[in-house]
Amino acid sequence: MISNTTTLTFVSTADGSYEDCYVSDNPELNVFPYLYIAVICLGIPANLFSLFVSWQHIRQGNELGVYLFSLALSDLLFIMGLPAWVDFMFNDKWRFSGNACLLCVFILFTNFYTSVALLCCIALDRYLAVVHPLKFPSLRSLRTAVSITISAWVLTIAFILITVSRKEIYDEKYDICLDVFPLGKRRKQVFIARFFVGFFGPSVLVWFCSWRICVAVQNNQATRDLERRRVRRLMGAVLLTLWLCFGPIHITFLLRAVLEKCTPPYWLFCLYKVSKALSCLNCLVDPLLYCFITRAGRKNITQAFLLLQRKGRFGSNEEPRTSQNEQYCCSEVTVCRSQTDVC
Repeated sequence: MISNTTTLTFVSTADGSYEDCYVSDNPELNVFPYLYIAVICLGIPANLFSLFVSWQHIRQGNELGVYLFSLALSDLLFIMGLPAWVDFMFNDKWRFSGNACLLCVFILFTNFYTSVALLCCIALDRYLAVVHPLKFPSLRSLRTAVSITISAWVLTIAFILITVSRKEIYDEKYDICLDVFPLGKRRKQVFIARFFVGFFGPSVLVWFCSWRICVAVQNNQATRDLERRRVRRLMGAVLLTLWLCFGPIHITFLLRAVLEKCTPPYWLFCLYKVSKALSCLNCLVDPLLYCFITRAGRKNITQAFLLLQRKGRFGSNEEPRTSQNEQYCCSEVTVCRSQTDVC
């Protein structure tokens, strides 16, 4: 992450000396540590609930649950590393070891690219379900979803191992982790690769799937208006998540690779900080996206709150009586398998 006060970073020159690179103080951006604290406080329960709901989908044989479960797991892993970044911002220096810096950066980018890969998997799964409902049934099986998810994790980890180097992200002398200005030649190449491989390519894929899905649903006369709206809402939310959470940071990567010199322009530095903050919000958007806007997700959320409300009303010593419609039945999550169903 980025320190919350004046940032002082260094770049190694050819003779091994260091050249100072300063970024002027920007107290107006000091709100970000508190944003990350909010992400921690809200993201943990939200993603734990998402894990539970997606596990019910898996138990019912719904391959979409595999992608949702992995997405929530990736978000929880990322949240575990956020306290170190909050400490970095509050103290304006990295107070942990170089290996801890490397681990936190590794977790950061793992979350970025597993999330992007899983968004692509979800878009492709819905594309096959809606546009080609009778073709490629094996690609929508539970076993295939598990294999694809494992492959996504392996490829993401391999990509990060290739593109992340401790000597490029950590400076022990000046207690700096990740935020080193300017970029070296290799890191510029890495940032360009991240833009095209980690964002531009997936964005085109998700946009294509969303477009074909919306066209297919619109042309299907048997599809009800409610189902059409549900499909458009889900695919629009997937695109919005990809563009809002991961678009700004990858555009910033590209701009840094092209424009950055020793002292980056103030607007570019601010854009870098804002885009990093937006990327962290995916930990909150993901559970909202897949558990709160789908039919089964809304049903389980409503039932969960009803249960908590009734327990609080009757007290812990008395078992509340619930009607059949108010029973909390997350263990019997509705699994939607029809052509236009996006649950």
